[in-house]
Amino acid sequence: MTTVARGLIQEEKLIFEHSDPGRRGFDLPPLDVPEAKLPEEFVREEIPGFPEVSEVDVVRHFTRLSTWNYGVDGGFYPLGSCTMKYNPKINELLCRLPGFAHIHPYAPEALSQGALELMYRLQQALGEISGFPAVTLQPAAGAHGELAGILMIRAWHEAKGKARRKVLIPDTAHGTNPATAAMCGYEVVPVASDADGILKAETVRALMDEDVAALMMTNPNTLGLFESDVKEICDIVHEKGGMVYADGANLNALMGIARPGDMGIDVMHFNLHKTFSTPHGGGGPGSGPVGVTAELAPFLPVPLVVSEQGRYRLESDLPQSIGRMKAFYGHFGVLVRAYAYICTLGPQGLRHASEMAVLAANYVRARLEGAYHLPYTGRSMHEVVFSDRDLAGGCATLDVAKSLIDRGFHPPTIYFPLVVRGALMIEPTETESKEVLDEFCDAMLEIARQAAEDPRQLKDAPVRAKVRRLDEAAAARKPVLRWTPES
Repeated sequence: MTTVARGLIQEEKLIFEHSDPGRRGFDLPPLDVPEAKLPEEFVREEIPGFPEVSEVDVVRHFTRLSTWNYGVDGGFYPLGSCTMKYNPKINELLCRLPGFAHIHPYAPEALSQGALELMYRLQQALGEISGFPAVTLQPAAGAHGELAGILMIRAWHEAKGKARRKVLIPDTAHGTNPATAAMCGYEVVPVASDADGILKAETVRALMDEDVAALMMTNPNTLGLFESDVKEICDIVHEKGGMVYADGANLNALMGIARPGDMGIDVMHFNLHKTFSTPHGGGGPGSGPVGVTAELAPFLPVPLVVSEQGRYRLESDLPQSIGRMKAFYGHFGVLVRAYAYICTLGPQGLRHASEMAVLAANYVRARLEGAYHLPYTGRSMHEVVFSDRDLAGGCATLDVAKSLIDRGFHPPTIYFPLVVRGALMIEPTETESKEVLDEFCDAMLEIARQAAEDPRQLKDAPVRAKVRRLDEAAAARKPVLRWTPES
């Protein structure tokens, strides 16, 4: 297999261990002007223990650390629910065009027409893709978009004089949904999916009353299954005066094929950093625009980008707006990448991308089904969830994940969703070739065979990686967060 890691792995110490008193990265010439006395409040005190290193120490330290990172430019990233697709480099170049990269957020609107036009066109494109008449680009990430969406639903109920207390959340929704509802002051009511992993209309009907503000659902859900009752569920929620929020993190399975707004959804966030071509992971960058129905449009965050007679401006005159969600107008660089991606692919290209993502997931499923337990047998969409139930030798999901590292692959998402015990959640995306998928599946099948023949090898994995298997319980309970010479 060509992807197995071999060869030199450079050791690297902490930056503090490179330190030597008096060492500097640069020298300034002697002052040739009188020394100015700055006010004490503007002078930083010395930082005890701050590393003293040379320029070459700094460069080598961070370069070596960078070689330990795993990224989508280096290999397949099968993390389920994350859509870690390859990101075309042309979008990076466009994002760095001087007119975009160097624009100041306080530049006047008359000098920002290009940026404002791009944002306006992106709003329109996202609305067309999703079926929503109004879109805000402001939220900085998916969970931030969720927060904006539920705040708008709360404001809508309050404007009607009927504040409500509860939000229904299925057990197959994304994990951030309960936290978002709680942050907005709602009581979270769990909703159980059926034995086939699908949310049933009759289950929602039994729980829906006039104290429920919203149902938050993910479609396709975290099992990679399409919620086939979605239209009927939306009708049930609407009959009782509630609204339906859709988590758009799995839009990569639907774009160009089906529109959540046409299904009866009232509000949905997009993950531009998943579906629309921005490298992500490790904390950013992200972007979580939100699309809403006309009924919720008055509550959108301000400012919005609007067009008037061929000119573009920022509109803040929305009396019922929930207010600003972020400084300025969103993560602009991510917006540029997303717009470039959409324009490059066009409607048919976006549809083809989703079709290939679904095909890739079902190809992986077909190759691994039988060797790994498939807890839900409904037709998979963009991702597939296996479990460790049938693994021999007492091996578990964690052993599979660590053994994949030895074989040169980043592990898939493990132990999520929580409705599957020992879950292995695989999302190949549309950007991976059949050859790469075959290499990954071959590795997974080899691991399943090894579990039956020599399970000890799996339990010792990884043995080829930079770091051997950690005591994860001790690392979680007794983390070392501060370096000292003694540590």
